[in-house]
Amino acid sequence: MSIEVVDNAATDALASDRQVVKDHLAGIGRHSDLTPEQEQALKAQIKQMLIERDAVLVAHYYTDPIIQSLAEETGGCVSDSLEMARFGRDHPASTLIVAGVKFMGETAKILTPHKRVLMPTLEATCSLDIGCPADEFSDFCDQYPDRTVVVYANTSAAVKARADWVVTSSIALDVVDYLDKKGEKILWAPDKHLGAYVQKQTGADVLLWDGACIVHEEFKAQGIEDLKTLYPEAAVLVHPESPQSVVELADVVGSTSQLINAAQTLPNQEFIVATDQGIFFKMQQLCPEKTFHVAPTAGSGASCRSCANCPWMALNELENLANVFERDDNEIFVDAELAKQAMKPLDRMLAFKKG
Repeated sequence: MSIEVVDNAATDALASDRQVVKDHLAGIGRHSDLTPEQEQALKAQIKQMLIERDAVLVAHYYTDPIIQSLAEETGGCVSDSLEMARFGRDHPASTLIVAGVKFMGETAKILTPHKRVLMPTLEATCSLDIGCPADEFSDFCDQYPDRTVVVYANTSAAVKARADWVVTSSIALDVVDYLDKKGEKILWAPDKHLGAYVQKQTGADVLLWDGACIVHEEFKAQGIEDLKTLYPEAAVLVHPESPQSVVELADVVGSTSQLINAAQTLPNQEFIVATDQGIFFKMQQLCPEKTFHVAPTAGSGASCRSCANCPWMALNELENLANVFERDDNEIFVDAELAKQAMKPLDRMLAFKKG
């Protein structure tokens, strides 16, 4: 069995995109300075709006804690991308408000084309999505027609439409293991670190697109080892989008929901967590007696691009959420034929049962 990261034209594009991210970080994701009274007024306004507009708020674990708490208080959902998709599909509300990043809104629209899908801002995207342009990815797939195309959920609707399977980090291992046992060879995109982890765990024949998450790629093994000297009893929780050297130090490797479960079930009272800091809200909520430390990023004395916070997730704010129905630039639309093609691998994802 083999694993390979293919050098292709998208590599240069990804490097360029990362520089754009770095250049714009100073202006992205900054929270406005709301007073507690202003926050409460906006929350009350949003709660009333959700009722009047027959809408439900679906939020990712990486969004700001105030957004997560608002989703919970209003009967919405706070979860990983897989459960967000299921919740939005099954909820009776006629409008879904998706607080997360754009691919999550697209997935919601594909699964529920009859519903209106709004986002606080369509500027909230993802470095994995940016780094996997649909045209280049399609050309890449055409070079390897004998491989089953498996794409991570962090991709555009157009990339999903080119795939055989869509997976989230919570089911990636199980799906690839299932395909490998059927004798299928895999073409994986876009996250090379998650793909490498999946290949190592399953032994499958995997060909990797060269992409990475700007948040998880910053975690450093040496920084975690240094932190372990300060907190020797702490368990290390790592998302598999992190580099292999970081994954190798983990006590638990898993998706956001799996890491949250580990925080609840492991006996440790302290944890070092290598994923977006937004997850700490749910971890602390469920385990108030435990202590969570952010895994170091960027190395000693260096600056970082994300500092363990996705700059695009941070664009989901109370102000733009309160105005979500007043704008004409934040509704998700997906071409009907494209949605039809993307529905096939998404249906496989949602229907998949672990063996």
